[in-house]
Amino acid sequence: MAGPIDSLGRWLAKKMPKRLYARSLIIIIAPMVLLQSVIAYVFMERHWQMVTERLSTAVVRDISAIIDIIETYPQDDNYNNITRIAQQRMGLNISILPPEPLPPPGPKPFFAILDYFLSEEITRQINRPFWIDTVGDSDLVEIRIRLDNHVLRVFAMRSQAYASNTGIFLSWMVGTALVLLIIAIFFLRNQIKPIQQLAAAADSFGRGLPLPEGFEPRGAEEVRRAGTAFLRMRKRIERQIEQRTMMLSGVSHDLRTILTRFKLQLALAKGSFDTTPLEQDVADMQNMLEGYLAFARGEGTENVGELDLEELMKTLQKDAKLRERGFVYQIEGSPLVQLKPKAFSRLVSNLVSNSFRYAKNVDVAIVHGDDDLVIIIDDDGPGIPANMREEVFKPFFRLDEARNQDASGTGLGLSIAQDIARSHGGNIILDDSPTGGLRVIVEIPL
Repeated sequence: MAGPIDSLGRWLAKKMPKRLYARSLIIIIAPMVLLQSVIAYVFMERHWQMVTERLSTAVVRDISAIIDIIETYPQDDNYNNITRIAQQRMGLNISILPPEPLPPPGPKPFFAILDYFLSEEITRQINRPFWIDTVGDSDLVEIRIRLDNHVLRVFAMRSQAYASNTGIFLSWMVGTALVLLIIAIFFLRNQIKPIQQLAAAADSFGRGLPLPEGFEPRGAEEVRRAGTAFLRMRKRIERQIEQRTMMLSGVSHDLRTILTRFKLQLALAKGSFDTTPLEQDVADMQNMLEGYLAFARGEGTENVGELDLEELMKTLQKDAKLRERGFVYQIEGSPLVQLKPKAFSRLVSNLVSNSFRYAKNVDVAIVHGDDDLVIIIDDDGPGIPANMREEVFKPFFRLDEARNQDASGTGLGLSIAQDIARSHGGNIILDDSPTGGLRVIVEIPL
């Protein structure tokens, strides 16, 4: 039985709503519906049937009394007094018909409780051939009973034999349930809203955006504590980023000063010996220094602004001509997007330059949707093995083909690109390209 139960659990998990507000509503509505269903069932099963049974018994008892009067005191076909007594004292409209055949049985109503109890009581108390119609006129019930020389036809109000307060009960039950549900939704919305605001603040922080305007911890104590802890964590992270940036700026300034002195000394020493190898070493050191600092800095302090993807693609197209590489791009949607312009330009440039380095042709497809930005870069280069596609994003990781290295040879190109993508709340995925090389998919939520 474990298999079907597990399958049912997975099916329910798929059908259940994912949002907290919808799940909370289900937690409130489901017990209320279950409780009212049980109450309604008990009412219908016990109260409704019991009252209908007693009313039907009373009506049949009155009819039985009329039959006894008719048979005990013959009226010579003049039954006006009996008709009057039945009308005034019993609320029954009777008539004595000739001994004609009873009509054929009619269709049973959907809810046959009245039909059932009337038939049971007539059989038990009178025990004569009869015919009843509980389907016709909604306010009247017709009963015909064959006597020795006559047919007694009785019209009784439906309310005399049937519990007619069922609709009122159900109306009150549904009405109160709706009122309680509206009140619960109102209070639940107020409790869920602070959680949604906290989630939006956390999401904006993950994308490098400022806090939503007017955000402050609200709601229940646990939610306020979580909001306060989030704000403290955000301040600590921002302070650490600021301190790291200041430290790196100082380190960058000092090391660049030393490299500048090296360059100056090499320029003065030209002619005395071959300085070309030393100049190349200094250039490599400067490139590596820039790569290390860019990776450590992570472009985390840049503000969000407008980036023109069309201009970025044209710049890369010029670079492709200089490198004698084929480059084709297409943009679906607006080329203007709100991101960190410098950081995101570097992300795309790193990825496309990496393809230029190892492929002859590069295709770029950009889809700017309402909720996300997707950039797909295909090349016809050697690609990256499937089992190494997660490893190449690690800093300083090198493949035999050196596919993840940047120009300085630090092995930080893809690491920097992934770091920038995640600072926007997105991700980079590597896959096989239809052109035979590597496909790079950049997904950025907007």
